[in-house]
Parts: sequence; C-alpha cells; structure tokens
Amino acid sequence: MHQTHGFGYEEYKQKLDVRMQVEREREQDYKKSRQIVSELERNVFNRIGL
Repeated sequence: MHQTHGFGYEEYKQKLDVRMQVEREREQDYKKSRQIVSELERNVFNRIGL
C-alpha cells in the first residue's frame, strides 16, 4: 500500500479521507482497465471479422 498510495495500512485504517482517496483511485483504475479491455475486444473482433 505504501508504494502505491504513499501511506501505510495503519493510516488507511484510521483516516476516512485517506480511505476515500484510495477507493477513488481504485475506482479510476478499474474504469481504465475496463476501457482497455473493451478496446482490446473491439480490436480483436474487428480483426477476425465479427
């Protein structure tokens, strides 16, 4: 957690604003990953002609 978000798990547990920041970042990462998957799927289907 420290490498990814810049603070440790204890701080994460104790501070609501820190947890909210982490969860917002996780949500953004999830949305980005879904966009990448959709784009890859679209490219694969276009290449095979579906």
